[in-house]
Amino acid sequence: MKVLILGGTTEAGALARALAEREIPARYSYAGRVAAPKLQPLPTRVGGFGGAAGLAAFLTAEHITHLVDATHPFAEQMSRHAVAAAEQTGTRLLALTRPPWTPQHGDDWQRVDGIEAAVDALSGPPQRVLLAIGRLHLAAFAARPRHHYLLRLVDRPEAPPPLPRHTLTVDRGPFTREGDLALLREHGVERLVCKNAGGTGAAAKLEAARLLHLPVVMIDRPALPARREAHGVDDVLDWLRHDTAPHEGVERGV
Repeated sequence: MKVLILGGTTEAGALARALAEREIPARYSYAGRVAAPKLQPLPTRVGGFGGAAGLAAFLTAEHITHLVDATHPFAEQMSRHAVAAAEQTGTRLLALTRPPWTPQHGDDWQRVDGIEAAVDALSGPPQRVLLAIGRLHLAAFAARPRHHYLLRLVDRPEAPPPLPRHTLTVDRGPFTREGDLALLREHGVERLVCKNAGGTGAAAKLEAARLLHLPVVMIDRPALPARREAHGVDDVLDWLRHDTAPHEGVERGV
């Protein structure tokens, strides 16, 4: 057995530690989008694979038997490549993903399908908006320049964000409800825009919005090909204990 973790999330780090403690042969892969990724207790690579074909070639060359996709729930392209590469090579695939958030009593959510729809949802009068979507899609919101955007990013961007009115804060989760309450109050935030990442590390902003009665534009997760999923490290370990590699006669589905 040899495991490849497609990582970058808190859950991926927890799985890496669990595999290292059990001395299960494994490698960890970062996409390379964070300037200073956390050190992992496994041999680590950084950077893309060159599409599904490149990932398939890596799985074959490294004799990977089990692939765990523990990327962010919105890393759609990488997750699609993982499904395709696993099918191509007969590698066993499991997605370690967080259950999505669901609205609670007191929430005021507007659910939208994608970044473009989130931009359209901000067609009203000027507001102060917490834009908690990462850095990759900030430019899309330049189409709504009337708003003042509060941006919370993991790394300071190399170039100024393409938004005429914005405030930038650099911070890394997990966050607390008290801290996010203070942040929203300090900047007079009137609306949130965020992706439905799920999990506990970034849920504090939703708790704070609920307490302050702020509306939330919630971007739904992308649709992905059918695949086997788990929501905890113990589930992955159980899968590894009981799963048999395809060449030993088990059906190769994902």
